[in-house]
Amino acid sequence: MSIEVSNLSKYYNEQAALDGISFKIASGEIVGFLGPNGAGKSTTMKIITSFIPSSEGQVLVCGLDVEKDSMEVRRKIGYLPEHNPLYLEMYVKEYLTFVGSIYKVKNLKSRVAEMIQLVGLEREQHKKIGALSKGYRQRVGLAQAIIHDPEVLILDEPTNGLDPNQLVEIRQLIKKIGETKTVMLSTHIMQEVEAICDRVIIINQGKIVADDKTKELQANHKTQVVIVEFDESSPVSKSELSKIPGVNKVMTLEDKNTWLLEGTYAEEDLRKTVSRYASKKDWLVINLKTEERTLEQVFKELTKSK
Repeated sequence: MSIEVSNLSKYYNEQAALDGISFKIASGEIVGFLGPNGAGKSTTMKIITSFIPSSEGQVLVCGLDVEKDSMEVRRKIGYLPEHNPLYLEMYVKEYLTFVGSIYKVKNLKSRVAEMIQLVGLEREQHKKIGALSKGYRQRVGLAQAIIHDPEVLILDEPTNGLDPNQLVEIRQLIKKIGETKTVMLSTHIMQEVEAICDRVIIINQGKIVADDKTKELQANHKTQVVIVEFDESSPVSKSELSKIPGVNKVMTLEDKNTWLLEGTYAEEDLRKTVSRYASKKDWLVINLKTEERTLEQVFKELTKSK
């Protein structure tokens, strides 16, 4: 395993930022680490990267303890923090050379050139970092995170500030990197997770509330959504639809004869329940289909305040 987190807790006075979380990430996985603000995402990443100590538990990176072997762990990790710290007065090429020299990168000149090309900074390499747009600064941050060819890449909001074209390019780059490295990334953009990640871990109030393959998390979630279109002659109403067993939410769509029904997952497909109920009422169903749950919907339900 590239990352092993066991019973990890972090306390600030009596407040628990992390409450006994555990998970493992294998080599070559790209894992989305999601949660609302204040859930414990950045705290977890900072502990994994040896930036701050834990209160309880253990974290291993490539078999090394992040507290006992912190210097060796840092050599194996590339880290892009949420607030990308850069020396704004330095030139792009100068900065990457500086970072590479700290890691004692061999053939540094060619490696810097390789990183500049990889993240698309050819036209910007002779500019001062302070003169770059936010998107290009993110690219510099990503280049410094991988310049020493780490085994594990930790990215906290890696596409923050990028325009749509840059988003596509950086996502493709992260997927390419993930073919040979372990990537753990935090983001608020659910489409990004769906496009990049093999697996999703969701944290809420310091606890893991979901850990599954991205597609399976959407498919196996407890809520079903059905779109049903009735013939205009059918006397359908919101109150009547609400009486269908298992349905807990009813919404009319733009077409007044088309409805969205949401229900708690049960052994029976909600479409069968709706179809049977409509038959008893002599309602003519024109179209009936399941709407695939989006990751954003699943995320909202798992992290909503109780």
